[in-house]
Amino acid sequence: MVPWCRPLDGADIAAYLWGMSAALYNATILRLAASIPHDRRLPDAQATSEKRSPICGSRVTVDVALDEQGRVTAIGQEVRACALGQASASLMGAHAIGRTADELDAARDALAGYLAGTRDDPGDWPGLDIFLPARDYSARHPSIRLAFEAVAEAARAAGQRREAAA
Repeated sequence: MVPWCRPLDGADIAAYLWGMSAALYNATILRLAASIPHDRRLPDAQATSEKRSPICGSRVTVDVALDEQGRVTAIGQEVRACALGQASASLMGAHAIGRTADELDAARDALAGYLAGTRDDPGDWPGLDIFLPARDYSARHPSIRLAFEAVAEAARAAGQRREAAA
């Protein structure tokens, strides 16, 4: 055995998990996870995107409808994810109405960069700074990104369908 290493016992593991859980699953995250807006699928969606995290199995499906200017007028989502994925879907759903596909792409990219540590801020989307503690846990990043990836893809697809029909 390496002299500076010792086998971990149950107390060590519990302390590690509690520290991770306290930082990641704080009251704000849990409040957001319990209050996801637009939590019903849209029956008349112009486009839909489903994203799944291969790491944890979290899944988010997002439906969108756009106006003539390409802005989101309606959103529906079905979220089957951990608390972090649910909190992210809550923040996405609270602020997606009125956004264009370009704005949603920018939000998705800013969040990904923020989580990866390649940028210092999460962009201008309200509330994403709550994921600062998750930056150290890369296995959690895919679940956090799901809703933003899905809404950006759905809005882009709806816009392309609108252009093709014109």
